[in-house]
Amino acid sequence: MSMMNFGGKKLDLTRPHVMGILNVTPDSFSDGGKFNVIDSAMFRVEEMLSEGASFIDVGGESTRPGAAPVSLQEELDRVVPVVEAIIARFDTIVSVDSSSPEVMRISGAEGAGLINDVRALEREGAIDVVSELDLPVCLMHMKGTPEDMQNAPVYESALKDVVGYLANRAKLAQDSGIKSCNILVDPGIGFGKNRQHNLTLLNRLAEFKGLGYEVLVGASRKSLIGDVLKVDVGDRLFGSMGVHASAYSKGARIFRVHDVRPHVEMLEMMYRIERES
Repeated sequence: MSMMNFGGKKLDLTRPHVMGILNVTPDSFSDGGKFNVIDSAMFRVEEMLSEGASFIDVGGESTRPGAAPVSLQEELDRVVPVVEAIIARFDTIVSVDSSSPEVMRISGAEGAGLINDVRALEREGAIDVVSELDLPVCLMHMKGTPEDMQNAPVYESALKDVVGYLANRAKLAQDSGIKSCNILVDPGIGFGKNRQHNLTLLNRLAEFKGLGYEVLVGASRKSLIGDVLKVDVGDRLFGSMGVHASAYSKGARIFRVHDVRPHVEMLEMMYRIERES
């Protein structure tokens, strides 16, 4: 069994697990700040956990295409009270979607079990903080910044570039004291990639698994699905499930989603079928 320890809570990653998205930002592309008040956030957390989420991923900095950066203090004010409230009320793994070392440090001290960094610990001091916390970290690939990442991204080879980048970031993390067993990787669907880049990465996802780390995928309601299926953001559930079903079949085991129950049920069926000989 492939067990990973998330701040004292162990999960078997031979099974699929769903990470419920909780954006505590006023400008999230999908839920538009709906859950940026503590009471409504706790209601949503309870709902996602009742539907089978293994993680709650708390983010206070929008990383949608075109998003402007927020100040450290603003991110702390958004994220830390919510992390504290979740840990006080629920027995779950809190993932902190942040690139800021101070947000990582305080959230980890409060009991968060996973650092989920879209910038793969590139900000100064981030690697050292995660090493000190001794928590799992998800390293994601993003080309550019949220402000400019979708402005005609170009790669020599999207697959080789993204796989190589994550391999290098993981090596640097290990050289800095982060245990290999605490590293996950995420190809960053929609983060500085066009439709063809995204489809290629999803098609060749097994190559990310081949790096030797667990793989997380988050394509929920992404523009890729809207682009392919010609549907608005509110009508992307079926497309999201199709992407994540394919990702599971190619080795991903953690799925960051808005719609928890449909994904939990779909992945449970896939897991049960896969187990039968």
